[in-house]
Amino acid sequence: MHDPGQLRLLALIERHGSLAAAAQALGLTPAAVTQQVARAERDWQAPLVLRGPRGATLTAAGTLLARHGRVIADQLDAATAELAVLLGQLSLRLRVGAFQAPSLHLLPPALTALRHRHPDADVFVEDLSSEHGVEEVSAGRLDLAVIASWDTFPAPPPRVGVHTLLVDPMVVVLPDDHPLAARRPVGTAIRLEELRDDSWVAIVAGHPAREQFDRAAAQTGFTPRIRFQSASYAVAEALVGTGVGVALVSRLALTDVPGTTHRELAQPHLHRRIHAVTATDTSLTPLVDVFLRLLQDVAAHITEAWADER
Repeated sequence: MHDPGQLRLLALIERHGSLAAAAQALGLTPAAVTQQVARAERDWQAPLVLRGPRGATLTAAGTLLARHGRVIADQLDAATAELAVLLGQLSLRLRVGAFQAPSLHLLPPALTALRHRHPDADVFVEDLSSEHGVEEVSAGRLDLAVIASWDTFPAPPPRVGVHTLLVDPMVVVLPDDHPLAARRPVGTAIRLEELRDDSWVAIVAGHPAREQFDRAAAQTGFTPRIRFQSASYAVAEALVGTGVGVALVSRLALTDVPGTTHRELAQPHLHRRIHAVTATDTSLTPLVDVFLRLLQDVAAHITEAWADER
């Protein structure tokens, strides 16, 4: 197999008219270029370059090969230019996916900080279900995904990393006229077993949050009376505000709907974890690491604020 670099070398000799000038264009020594010409003539089994006191010219065979070399040189220049554009675009690109709670409470402060630091950033954000986050990052469709896990830590495929941002505790949301709301002032906790006789607004069956709740209730010794089911903590909290029941809602998703109040859950301590999912190699997309650090800072402030409320 012939070396296409030899064709490019001949095109440069033809353009510049000397081995020394071609060597300078390639960043090589004249001796190295002389050796490459000799090798090319052996490989192609024909004389290619005529050396003279005024420089170098090509033979008919060298001229033929140089014509193809010019095509290679042009394609190489085009590839170099296009790659530079692509790398410039990738250096400013950030494609993020997140579900509702982090989209409301984690992303906005981090995105604001990112905009001030990198005003030219090309940011794209989309709604994302937690179960699809790892797949979207692994497939390269997203640069960063924010997901939740309940009892099992996500097991990412190769070249994907999972970074835990915060532990998001479950809190009990009660109608504000619930008897326990009066007996347990804000700042105190409620045991799950104290709600065994209440009606519940629960996350839909089959969801990891529901499985966690059902398991905890069974371990506590009761089967919850489910009156309403929803895939949304916001909907569950709104229904509690009507007085139809109580619910477990993640602290991050809490919106303090009128007519409701909330208390920490004493036993068992139920929670979910919020993670950021990224590729392990972010060398071409440096904003991913920048945004990850900003998310970690926001998550730390939220965790500190929750601790101060206790």
